Amino acid sequence: MKNISAIALSAAMIVTACSTGTTSSAAPADGATSLDGSGDQPATPLSQAPFAVREIARFNEAWAMAFLPRGKQALVTERSGKLKLWQEDGPTLDVAGVPKVAYGGQGGLGDVILAPDFATSSTIYLSWVEAGSRDTFGAVVGKATFVPGAAPRIDALRIIWQQNPKVSGRGHFSHRLAFSPDGQYLFIGSGERQKFDPAQDMKANLGKILRLTPDGSVPADNPFADRGGVTAQIWSLGHRNILGLAFDGSGKLWQQEMGPKGGDEVNLVAAKANYGYPVVSNGNHYDGRDIPDHPTRPEFAAPKLWWNPSVSPAGLAWYGGDLYPGWKNSLLMGALSGQGLIRMRIDGDTLHKADRWDFGQRIREVEVREDGSVWLLTDGSDGKLLKLMPKS
Repeated sequence: MKNISAIALSAAMIVTACSTGTTSSAAPADGATSLDGSGDQPATPLSQAPFAVREIARFNEAWAMAFLPRGKQALVTERSGKLKLWQEDGPTLDVAGVPKVAYGGQGGLGDVILAPDFATSSTIYLSWVEAGSRDTFGAVVGKATFVPGAAPRIDALRIIWQQNPKVSGRGHFSHRLAFSPDGQYLFIGSGERQKFDPAQDMKANLGKILRLTPDGSVPADNPFADRGGVTAQIWSLGHRNILGLAFDGSGKLWQQEMGPKGGDEVNLVAAKANYGYPVVSNGNHYDGRDIPDHPTRPEFAAPKLWWNPSVSPAGLAWYGGDLYPGWKNSLLMGALSGQGLIRMRIDGDTLHKADRWDFGQRIREVEVREDGSVWLLTDGSDGKLLKLMPKS
């Protein structure tokens, strides 16, 4: 283990194509900031953060992680198709039984979460990308039994959901997963696959958040259940590239998604709501074409927060602990091009930009362990598992 705060601080001034490349003093203690409605949010040097950063382990293109009960082990996905069992008091092991994945572009092995009854069922859920016919691809979700031991494996894997239709290209799969606090519903983020129009197409489950039961069936009270087919799965629509889903302590579902050029956003998710993409966005197309901003079309649900310049959000977690003063009831979000960690303070249905720390590294995943400690995964072939150590 080694402390990397000083290293990250030296990189704090690195300017990336999609980050602000600037620094500022920390946000007000109450978390509210005048930047909430502007889209901007300068980064703060890591030396001013209320934590130190410790490197714990390394992974190859890590994408997601889930702590097992008691927090001494975690399952970590690597995008090339490996599932790892990290152990605090032992070696990191390969987990056998992982499905073949279509690795390339943004595709590969994706999310991993535990079933609500994991303690008795040992059930886990995985998402990954599989190939279809005629050079098409799509994300799928499967459930399996995790078998621990010196040679860990997963058994009885079966697919319970898939993106429909499979389309060409290898981008915007999203495939983020989250269980409702009562454990009754599985929510799936499904990207629009860089095809734009499917986000508004009710006959496709692309560009949507889906709500299923743990076995993959459609709940009878879904907002479009009476329409049948993939439409019955839809909980909300008009999304772009969903890379974070998290429930807060009061049971509200939040999601973040990459916007186009500018306009990364965090939304409070409501049943049947349409978030407007690609009709509206607070960003523009990468080729420079304008997209009308959210205020021009009030019938679409507007984001609670947005960023321009982009930060490229990835990984989202709710924090309800006490290890880090002032963080209780916050959302924590990783930033890829923004190379850091962003904290947002929740105030009922309102969200405030509270802190943004410059790590000088692309943050892919954010997780909170049972003891209230925050852990991060950095992106890339030499990715790191980092633990945030509260300063006394």
